[in-house]
Amino acid sequence: MISEITPLLVVIVAVGLLLALIMWLKLNTFVSLIITAMITGVMLGMPLNKIISTVESGMGSTLGHIALIFGLGAMLGKLLADGGGATRIAHTLINKFGQNRIQWAVVVASFIIGIALFFEVGLVLLIPIVFMIAKESKVSTLYLGIPMTAALSVTHGFLPPHPGPVMIAKEFGAEIGEVLVFGLIVAIPVTIIAGPLFTMFAKKVVPEGFTKSGDLNSLGKQKTFKIEETPGFGISALTALLPVFIMLISTIVDLLTGSPENPQGVLGFISFIGEAATAMLISVLFAIFTMGLKRGKKITEVMDTLTNAIYPIGMMLLIIGGGGAFKQVLIDGGVGKTVEELFTGTAMSPILLAWIVASVLRIALGSATVAAISTVGIVAPLLEASDANLALVVLATGAGSVIASHVNDAGFWMFKEYFGLTMKETFLTWTLLETVISVSGIIFILFISLFV
Repeated sequence: MISEITPLLVVIVAVGLLLALIMWLKLNTFVSLIITAMITGVMLGMPLNKIISTVESGMGSTLGHIALIFGLGAMLGKLLADGGGATRIAHTLINKFGQNRIQWAVVVASFIIGIALFFEVGLVLLIPIVFMIAKESKVSTLYLGIPMTAALSVTHGFLPPHPGPVMIAKEFGAEIGEVLVFGLIVAIPVTIIAGPLFTMFAKKVVPEGFTKSGDLNSLGKQKTFKIEETPGFGISALTALLPVFIMLISTIVDLLTGSPENPQGVLGFISFIGEAATAMLISVLFAIFTMGLKRGKKITEVMDTLTNAIYPIGMMLLIIGGGGAFKQVLIDGGVGKTVEELFTGTAMSPILLAWIVASVLRIALGSATVAAISTVGIVAPLLEASDANLALVVLATGAGSVIASHVNDAGFWMFKEYFGLTMKETFLTWTLLETVISVSGIIFILFISLFV
């Protein structure tokens, strides 16, 4: 019996090793992932001359797809931020909703902006705006901060073109458009639950946290805009949402035409532009005009914006690649096969299993990205013999990967410092918020699975 589950015991040891390298020895996450992947290969009995090629294969297959999306996404977000589009979206919605519905304005603005911007970028961009609005409205920064981070976290975990959902969809072989459609169906109610509704609960649990003023010093000097200097709301929102619109149109056309295997002519063109990479490239080109050239900027200045957008994501790309290497070692080392045999005949849904595995890895490792891609290596073999909807498995993995953020996650510390909270207050707000997103997310996903 022990020999049958040895690969799973190796995974437990590997996760413990990775945790020790990152948290105790303070090694770089990418270096820790590569070390762990190699040692895991040895423990799984892989031939020594195959381990390096497996690591390289895992990195290459993962980055070959995700690097393009990641890079273009960073450029789109930077263009939107530097062009003033994000500022216009936030201010317009806040003015339209009015003082009595200020939370809902922040939620909608953050959701729209969050689709185009990575979580960390959106957080850094929106926090100064939220602090300013809170001061003008005479409300707590946390009162607006929780809905803002809820919307950003939900879009980050569930919606393409964010790298996580795109990466998981590619690995599972799910249709990206279907992930987007189901992702929107799940994301909207989850954002409402984790945003305005959870804020009411948090205010009762940690009332002292809602008296803090927060600290923006760690953000450094921020680029500010007078509202008259920013582009119009319509063009700003269109720029942010363009990749979503393109992929949705392609998905609708596929559904109406029955998704032909090799579409030709107009259908082939629509299918081509509906690919995540193509949609992102079109959106970046559009943003270069709307957020740059149309605003009177020189082309060299706009290109500097694109260059500066790439610098911060270099290490994240390596970390994603390292996660891919670890994932490939788990697959080639037989862990996936063991999981498949273990759950053969079980009544447990692969959707629920993906959420459980991703949740455990997220709590242990901290990184949502590493948790998600490592889950792929464990769960993927099960899907071959399952009729589970692949898009829902993707979303379940994303939901599990955001659960219970704590001290081993950078987001925990960013939230704590920006809002000036104690450790206890951060656990009862941020950690609980992420858990609400994860749990409510998997509930909606399992409900949808009853009908598809």
